[in-house]
Amino acid sequence: MLDAAARRLASVLTSPETSIAEAMAMLDVAGTGALLLADEGRRLRGLVTDGDIRRAILARVSLDRPCHTIATSQPVAASPDVTAAEALHLMDHARGTFVNSLPVVQGDGVVVGLLLRKDIVSEGQLPLAAVIMAGGYGTRLLPLTEHVPKPMLPIGDRPLLERTVVGLREAGITRVAIATHHMSEQISGHFGDGRAYGVEVDYVNEEEPLGTAGALRLVKEFDGPLLVINGDILTGLRYDLMLAYHRRHRADVTVAVRRCELVLPYGVVESQGMRVVGLQEKPRSEFLINAGIYLVEPEARRFIPAGRRFDMTDLIAHLLEAGRSVLSFPILEYWLDIGRPADYEQAHTDLQRARV
Repeated sequence: MLDAAARRLASVLTSPETSIAEAMAMLDVAGTGALLLADEGRRLRGLVTDGDIRRAILARVSLDRPCHTIATSQPVAASPDVTAAEALHLMDHARGTFVNSLPVVQGDGVVVGLLLRKDIVSEGQLPLAAVIMAGGYGTRLLPLTEHVPKPMLPIGDRPLLERTVVGLREAGITRVAIATHHMSEQISGHFGDGRAYGVEVDYVNEEEPLGTAGALRLVKEFDGPLLVINGDILTGLRYDLMLAYHRRHRADVTVAVRRCELVLPYGVVESQGMRVVGLQEKPRSEFLINAGIYLVEPEARRFIPAGRRFDMTDLIAHLLEAGRSVLSFPILEYWLDIGRPADYEQAHTDLQRARV
């Protein structure tokens, strides 16, 4: 247990002055959900988690700020002689909170490791079923999609859809439905019943395109939330963290979002009639864009009409009108929407750089 905590130290140790943006990149590589902030003497100065960064993104905090400004300055910590039972008790009860990471610190304040809940408790299956929307025509990717459905385009040595299915299995999700329409036989022929990939696959074949939500009416009933993923998404999103967030806030639907910054390549002139009252050089605007990944509760699925096209945007609009809870969950991990040829090329570049 403590050996694992010590081995990951190099990948999770950083300065309190590291920017939030740099911390995001480190978390994506480390996959730990937390980073240790330490001074030059390696004395613990704080703990910054993926949750801290997600909250900062939703609050529109500048990612250029040092990460200590959003971190816990005095996190719960354990001594190097902590037992598994003691560490788990600290994670569950210390200071009336629930944490998944625990700095391991010597008596002189020097940090020697980062202990994760998964070091103590084995990870099992997630109580989730997944639906992959794979019925689109992929017209923007022609001629690549002339004879191949977009989700089956190869990314490296295997199709994009296979990467998604394998990622779900590795996250502990073994029930997968694939909604198909265009060239559906290529998808069903590749995956079969899913056993070769460690999952159970059902197919929902849309005779007519039903939109990004309409096919959910055709999916087998499931007691818990459904994870819905667009078939053209390549991501390293931690589905377990998204589910924990969704449950903690009792959402009907949680929408994964991605921070996007646009820079206008011109100076903007502010005027009142003929009078110039201000100039702004190459202004920046930040947006949270829909990342094409959702968690949908069974009650929310009842808002989907049968037999007609209905998109997730329609479902969300109906839920908001009915006063239901729809939340956003910022993605910090790798994410790419492969909708255009440039995106497809980027996916291959990222794969070669081991970002995927």
